[in-house]
Amino acid sequence: MPETHLECWTIYCSPRDYPGQFVARKFLATAPAPTATSDVFVAESLEEVRALLPRGLVRFARSELDDSRIVETWL
Repeated sequence: MPETHLECWTIYCSPRDYPGQFVARKFLATAPAPTATSDVFVAESLEEVRALLPRGLVRFARSELDDSRIVETWL
């Protein structure tokens, strides 16, 4: 049976590689740390990038320990 991992999407505001844009990046919950995938959505607004995410996800607010560019994470 293939190994499966929890998928999560982290939304960033103006990351270094996409200044002035909102970016959603898909990660897999792997040990010891999450693994970035090549899946990325880019939009001009937070609402636009949220609309690109898969349906049925739940939003988690940014932790004060997160990088300041992180807006939120969706599981």
